[in-house]
Amino acid sequence: MKPGRRLIRRALLPAALAIAGLPWPAAAQTAARTAAAAAAVTSVRTTTREFLIGPEDVLDIAVWDNAQLTRTVPVRPDGRISLPLLNDVAAAGLTPMELRDQIATALSRYMPSPTVSVIVRDIHSQRVTVIGEVKAPGRYELRSVATVLDALAMAGGLTEYASKGRILVLRRRGETTQQINFAFDRIAAGNLAGQPNFDLEPGDIVLVP
Repeated sequence: MKPGRRLIRRALLPAALAIAGLPWPAAAQTAARTAAAAAAVTSVRTTTREFLIGPEDVLDIAVWDNAQLTRTVPVRPDGRISLPLLNDVAAAGLTPMELRDQIATALSRYMPSPTVSVIVRDIHSQRVTVIGEVKAPGRYELRSVATVLDALAMAGGLTEYASKGRILVLRRRGETTQQINFAFDRIAAGNLAGQPNFDLEPGDIVLVP
């Protein structure tokens, strides 16, 4: 682009913004805040994760052409299921497809090319706990991806005594517990860039002081 045309565009831009009622610096700041908020919302909503089997889930294990090995089993608190021939099989932390492959590999020692399917009949492991200054504290089962605001809504919302800027999400990471700050007051003020409404994970504890 020629230098003359570039200068003309720079001169016209503040004038156009003035016609729209926005001074040049304020317009730039507004655009930046809007873009940051949109990016924060997009990053939260596009987060996906595979379903992992957990304790208390109920599974349908089917072995083709073998009724004795086909059955419905619960996942025990230790994360295992009990199957004929194989005894205890670790299931927690696996996807249904991973468990299917694991069972098929183990059964191949007893039969040629076993065909196995794993179907999740009931889900009970996807739970979060909401405690503290909420109207209905307790443990809640998740039927789909849920954010912190979703969990607070399931718990009836905050009480009048809640410290909205000091909410914590406690998340187990192996032998340690991670503390994630959640400033509800920023979201209530529309500041999604400063505080994204992130997804919860099974086992999370939302603590409202």
